[in-house]
Amino acid sequence: LCSKFADYVPDDPNSFRLAPEFSLFPQFVFHLRRSQFLQLFNSSPDEAAYYRYILNRENTTNSLVMIQPTLLSYSFNGPPQPALLDSQSVRPDTILLLDTFFHVVVFHGETCAAWREQRYHEQEEHAAFRDLLEAPQADAQTIMDNRFPVPRYIVCDQHKSEARFLMAKLNPSQTHNSEGGGGAQVFTDDVSLRVFMEHLMKLAVQS
Repeated sequence: LCSKFADYVPDDPNSFRLAPEFSLFPQFVFHLRRSQFLQLFNSSPDEAAYYRYILNRENTTNSLVMIQPTLLSYSFNGPPQPALLDSQSVRPDTILLLDTFFHVVVFHGETCAAWREQRYHEQEEHAAFRDLLEAPQADAQTIMDNRFPVPRYIVCDQHKSEARFLMAKLNPSQTHNSEGGGGAQVFTDDVSLRVFMEHLMKLAVQS
């Protein structure tokens, strides 16, 4: 599809260009190949059948969320902001809300989790931090109230075991083999979106 609809000079990956209407297609393919619809490791046949049945049954908007989940970032810098589905979005002083359709995950960065454990949110002078903790939980409840089947609700902290529900969905731009950079490291051997796009462009322009 990319070789058919893209503009490029044969055998020149740097010339590869997709039209704006088609530009998001490769990243949806990237996330689809990593999703539970195609990756059946650690899934029973019943689970795989259930996920695929729901994908076929739901409308386009919900199906797109299943393939490429939505991520919101909450911080002291302002209202919630859409965040890239990337390991670079994981910051110690932010809270992330991930909606995969089947799971709704509230993920506390390392610093926010430490402040919560020290009960800063119970002190009147830290009302802003209390509001920061409550905002993603309220938004998560709104999502669950308007969805059937009701998604699993997960509250987790950075570096804890249940953080895997978020980390497994992120583009692993920073892994244990990477050097430098911000964000959190994802322990995986899977390729990042950048590497995926580089190989896609090479294949698409081959004459």
